Amino acid sequence: MKDSFQANPLSEQLGEQEETQTVVTPTVSKANPLGIVLALLALYLIWGSTYLGISIAIESIPPLLMIGVRFIIAGGILYLYLRIRGVPNPSRSQWLGSTAVGILLIGGGMGGVATAEQWVPSGVAAVCIATAPLWISLFAGLWGRWPVRFEWLGLGLGFVGVVLLNLGSGLWTSPLGAIILLISPMCWAFGSAWSHHLQLPSGLMASAAQMLIGGIFVTILGLILGQRITSMPTVQSLLALFYLITFGSLIAFSAYGYVLRRVRPALATSYAYVNPVVAVCLGVALVGESVTALTIVAMVVILVGVGLITLGRK
Repeated sequence: MKDSFQANPLSEQLGEQEETQTVVTPTVSKANPLGIVLALLALYLIWGSTYLGISIAIESIPPLLMIGVRFIIAGGILYLYLRIRGVPNPSRSQWLGSTAVGILLIGGGMGGVATAEQWVPSGVAAVCIATAPLWISLFAGLWGRWPVRFEWLGLGLGFVGVVLLNLGSGLWTSPLGAIILLISPMCWAFGSAWSHHLQLPSGLMASAAQMLIGGIFVTILGLILGQRITSMPTVQSLLALFYLITFGSLIAFSAYGYVLRRVRPALATSYAYVNPVVAVCLGVALVGESVTALTIVAMVVILVGVGLITLGRK
C-alpha cells in the first residue's frame, strides 16, 4: 500500500490499476518523454520509500495518529486547492461513498501497515501489501467478475509466494504484526474493488475526500485505542512525516495522475512491481534490516503472480 493515495488511483495502485482517486483513462494528451520518465521515477522511488518513511515516523509518533495527521493535512491541502479552483463540493452520496473507501484504504490499509511496522521490517511490509492485486481479483467476483484462467494461475503463484514470505521472513515471530499485514491488503483490495460500484467525486476530489475522511477515522481510532503523543516527536520522525505528506501523498500522487493521462495503464501502474524492491533495498541499506534468501524468492514469486494477474486482466 501503495503509499500511498487516491480513491481510484488507489484502486489503480492496488492491482486494477492506487497515497485513493478515480480511475483515469489515458487521453490523447501530448506526451513529454522526459516528463513521463521523471513522473515514473517519482512513483518508483517515492512510493517505494514511504514504507521506510513510515517506520521512521512511528519511532516517536503513535502509528495511527501519524497516519491520521498525514492524510488530514494532505487531504485538506488538496481539498482547499480544488475548491479554490472551482471544483464543486461532493454531494452527500459522494461523501458516503468516499467514507466507505477512505476507511478501508486508509484505515484498514495504511493504518494497518503503520501499526504492523512497529514489529515488522518495512521491506517485508511492502511485499505483503504487494499481494493486494491478488485479493482484488477475488473480491471482484462479488460483483460477478471472477478471475479467468490466467488470473487463477497468478493467484495460485501469488499465494505460494505469501506462504514462502511467512516462512522466510520470520513474520510470525510477531503474530499480531503478521495478522495485521495479512488483513491490511485485504482491506485495501476490497476498498479498491468496491470503489468502482460506489458514487464518488470525480477526479482529484475523490482522493481529497477519501484522504480527509480516512485520516479523521484513523485519528479517532487511535485515540480510542489509547494512543497519545506524550512528548515532542523527534526531528527524524517529524521530517519523515513531512516527507510522507509532501512527497508520498501530494507529489507522487500528482505524478501518478500525470502518467495516467499520457501512457497505457499497464505502464502507469508498473510501480506496483518496483515499490517492494525499493522498500527492501532501502531497509537493508539505510537501517540495516535483514532479508533472507527465502524472503527474496517469496518477493519474486509474489510479483510474478501479480504480473500474471495484470496480464490476464488486460
